[in-house]
Amino acid sequence: MKTRWALCIAATAGLLAAPPALRAQEKAAKHLDIPTVAARPEDVASPDALVRADLASISGDVGVPRQWGRDLSLYDEHAYFVSAEVDPKTGKIVLEKATPREYAERNDAGLVSTGFMEHEIAHKTYRFGNVATVVSSYETHVRKTGSVARGVNIYQTYFDGKRWWILSIVWDSERPGNPIPADLMGKS
Repeated sequence: MKTRWALCIAATAGLLAAPPALRAQEKAAKHLDIPTVAARPEDVASPDALVRADLASISGDVGVPRQWGRDLSLYDEHAYFVSAEVDPKTGKIVLEKATPREYAERNDAGLVSTGFMEHEIAHKTYRFGNVATVVSSYETHVRKTGSVARGVNIYQTYFDGKRWWILSIVWDSERPGNPIPADLMGKS
C-alpha cells in the first residue's frame, strides 16, 4: 500500500511512489486562490464534525474542485500537518510538514485530476473539557489509478467557547509491521 502523502504527491506529480528528494521538489507549489469563507456551524459543532468536514472538503471525483475555503475555515490560524511515514526504500522515518494552505497548494491539482478521495473507517474521541483528540482511521482511493491506502489521522482540536478548531493533524500510513489497530477497524 502507498502512504497517504505518497498518494497525494503521486496524484500531484503523476507518480505512484515519490522518494523524499522528489517530495522536496513538490514544496515549490503554485499559488492557489482560496476564498475565505465562514465556517459552517455544523462543521465546527464538535470534534467529530470537524473530521467529517475535513475529509469531505479534500475528497472528490476526477475533475471535481476541492472545497479549500471550507477546509481552511476548520483550522486555527497556527495549525499544521505532520506526516510521519517510513521511506520504503531506506526504511527511515520521513517527516513531511505543512500548513493547511501549503497542503492545499501542493496537492490541489493532483487531487482534482486523479479523483483522490478519503473516508473514515472508524474513530475514537478523547475529550477533556475544551480540548479533544480524535484518532481516526482512514482509507484513501485514487480513482484514476485505483491506488488504495489506509492509515490513522490524529486530530488535535479545541473549543474556544463558540466553536471547535483543528490545531493539528498528524498521520502515519498502514504498512507491514504497522497495521491499523483492531479497535480502529470499525464493525466487521
